[in-house]
Amino acid sequence: FEQIPLSAGQMGDVPKYLKEGLVVQIFTHEGNALSVELPLNVDLKIVETGPSYKGDTASGGNKPAVMETGITVQVPLYLAAGDTIKVDTRTGTFVERA
Repeated sequence: FEQIPLSAGQMGDVPKYLKEGLVVQIFTHEGNALSVELPLNVDLKIVETGPSYKGDTASGGNKPAVMETGITVQVPLYLAAGDTIKVDTRTGTFVERA
């Protein structure tokens, strides 16, 4: 693997989803980084969210959850801290439990 310096402008929303071990594509031209592309979905761990209650799967509501990278994602009520979910990197939305 190579280490390539990047500016904040080249990173876009990438830092919101970066965690150790995540593989991204960096597009370069003549040795200069142009942009960074994330996978469509990333697995992130919920570190903080409201309590979940039995029967929450039927109600269909959502609640905010803070991910391990610091971003907040709306997740189904039945999920709890410690759960890992897939997040769509294009929209920042919950996809499914990982």
